[in-house]
Amino acid sequence: MAKLYLVPTPIGNLEDITLRALRVLKEVDLILAEDTRTSSVLLKHYDIATHMESHHKFNEHKTSDTVCAKILGGMNVALISDAGSPGISDPGFYLVRTCIAAGVEVESLPGATAFVPALVNSGYPTTTFTFDGFLPVKKGRQTKMLEIAAREHTSIVYESPFRLVKTLQQICDLMGSERQVAVCREITKKFEECRRGSAQELFNWYKSNQPKGEIVVIIAGKDYKWGEEDEQQEEE
Repeated sequence: MAKLYLVPTPIGNLEDITLRALRVLKEVDLILAEDTRTSSVLLKHYDIATHMESHHKFNEHKTSDTVCAKILGGMNVALISDAGSPGISDPGFYLVRTCIAAGVEVESLPGATAFVPALVNSGYPTTTFTFDGFLPVKKGRQTKMLEIAAREHTSIVYESPFRLVKTLQQICDLMGSERQVAVCREITKKFEECRRGSAQELFNWYKSNQPKGEIVVIIAGKDYKWGEEDEQQEEE
């Protein structure tokens, strides 16, 4: 029976793709790509000649039924985004829901996604965390940040380099200037960086050093102090 495959693609370094992902992309009848021009670089690199069509946030509501019908008709389809795992701050959810409702089998492959290496690399607690994706640009932004401010566990958000300084300023204002934060950018790429410190320290740094590239912001819980896990373990 034909199915829908969700295939993660590298978030920077083209070597960060699994052998299984490459096999699936070569074997399926159709690849749905967020941007065919971007994805063509990856496919050309690995000599994958499978036909591609566009599937992005501006057309997914219109095309998902058609794609589902193709799979029901016997066509195996793979969905990829420009980088990372489909459905994680990228198109995918609507198509998956449509296929499930129609009885189409969905198979999600494991693979690259930006927030996992950023979280682990931050050094902040990973036992419990919340991934919030992109913060609202305007309406609901302060409400969401106040929600994050009240959490005792680690929070993760994606941010644009053009809004990072504003976000760090808001963290200082709404969560306290000493709130522990890590800014991870350009993960897996040549200029990868993970800078940690208080919200005020990072605000001062990035106000003078314009950030570039894809950014993940890790925000520690409200009462977190660096190294407190070690102290708790020693007491136990």
